[in-house]
Amino acid sequence: MTYAITQTCCSDATCIAVCPVNCIHPTPEERDFGSTEMLHIDPKSCIDCGACADACPVDAIFPVESLTGALREYEQINAAYYEGREGEPAVAGPNFHAWGEPVFGRSLPSDFAPIRVAVVGTGPAGMYAVEDLLLHTGAEVTLIDRLPVAGGLVRYGVAPDHPSTKKAQDAFARFHAHPRVRMHLGLEVGGDVTHQELAAHHHAVVYAVGAAADRRLSVPGEDLPGSLSARTFVAWYNAHPEVAPDAVDLSTERVVLVGNGNVALDAARILVSDPGALAGSDIAGHALEALRSSPVREVVVLGRRGPGEAAYTRSELLALTHLPGVELVLDDHDPRTGAAVDAAAPGDKAAVLRGIRREAVDWSAAPPEGRRIVFRFHSEPVEARGEDRVRGIRVTGGPDGTEIPAGLLLRAVGYRGLPVAGLPFDEATGTVPHEGGRVTGERGTYVVGWIKRGPSGGIGANRTCAEDTVTTLLADAVAGRLVEPEHGPKAFRRLARRRNRRLVDARGPAEIDRAELARGRLEGRPRVKLATLPELVAAGRARRRPVR
Repeated sequence: MTYAITQTCCSDATCIAVCPVNCIHPTPEERDFGSTEMLHIDPKSCIDCGACADACPVDAIFPVESLTGALREYEQINAAYYEGREGEPAVAGPNFHAWGEPVFGRSLPSDFAPIRVAVVGTGPAGMYAVEDLLLHTGAEVTLIDRLPVAGGLVRYGVAPDHPSTKKAQDAFARFHAHPRVRMHLGLEVGGDVTHQELAAHHHAVVYAVGAAADRRLSVPGEDLPGSLSARTFVAWYNAHPEVAPDAVDLSTERVVLVGNGNVALDAARILVSDPGALAGSDIAGHALEALRSSPVREVVVLGRRGPGEAAYTRSELLALTHLPGVELVLDDHDPRTGAAVDAAAPGDKAAVLRGIRREAVDWSAAPPEGRRIVFRFHSEPVEARGEDRVRGIRVTGGPDGTEIPAGLLLRAVGYRGLPVAGLPFDEATGTVPHEGGRVTGERGTYVVGWIKRGPSGGIGANRTCAEDTVTTLLADAVAGRLVEPEHGPKAFRRLARRRNRRLVDARGPAEIDRAELARGRLEGRPRVKLATLPELVAAGRARRRPVR
């Protein structure tokens, strides 16, 4: 028996670190790492020890004999990665992968004194940095988030029907109550406290604030009611407290979704999924009710390039082919689309579309009965049309002036970072300029995650990104390039409490988790998320009475 890695792989390489026979690739030292969509287990060298499955933070690894339904395909996907790899012939017996030379990227002196580090952001990027600091140094960490709950992208960016991916937060949560961590949730840097004040209380400050804005289409009508960013839609169905329950109007039969990344597929999938199935997830209660009463039957996914160049992963596309009660259709308006699908190699993304129906869609007709997702490649929006709200989207491809009637336009064309008060900012890339994570011109200040590298890579990509930044930070500490804080370790806690009386501390995330699970039990769901700031603060500051 061998193991296989499946759809929810986060590629953070935890499994690689525990494999005793080096059978999981690509490793962080290999050039393919970061460019492949997932990691793969070599079935000919796997010894069935199960260490990788135990270590996986997102429950993506299973014995191949236990794979059922849509996951059965991953036995072959894992094996195919090693067949004739790098031009080598396939072998009949076990493959023996050579071990690389050990690499020690850091060398800390034995008398290295503990440093105080502030980490701003509790999403994956920030928490990987915290994990690195706590496990490999004696650092004391101040963990800050502007929201009164921890989680960042894991809590508010992962689709509710991907519960395994959300389990990454469980791995991070063990550091919330670490004896060398102090949490200040609900504290806004640039509002409640300044960057200068943060720096004056710590040896170093690490910003892991993500990419909180959206890229625009820059077409007429983009700002009409009924035109929303996918970021807003994702936050809405994930109960983000800064997105109102009525922010999304689903009173339309057809939705046009612009973009070909994983976020676009997530949004399309949620729109056409059976609400009864979604009730078994942690989707926001207001979103579940809206979907139950929604007339949406068709989602049109626009991509300006062809099916071979789409940004979504093969795994996410495969998942759509197994969505119960949902038909996939390929709009056959451009001959290049069908040609690319027919010519695709078996392992290519485009090949997944080979078995779906092709149709020259008549956009003047209402969507047919049932639920479906229509892929329209080689097409992009030119204008959102309507007087009081979006009524249709004029697109390229096919006859001039092709208009797709729709009452909702979702823009999934990428996220963008926002300036951090007190730090330099590159408007062109939406990132903070840096060298190895060290902010340009700012002593003792660092960045990690999307604000560092741009909005690319999933959860696991942040592990190597954080390792790079922390390595730079520690090198600066050893070289004496960090400034001794002006204030003692307790001074920042006093400052934070003076500036914001409603802060949530390290006990808060567990209290919020407890409250949401209790709500879920009452409604027969696994969890019902608290969806407003007052609810989150009240739950996070609650204290359980001792049992007598």
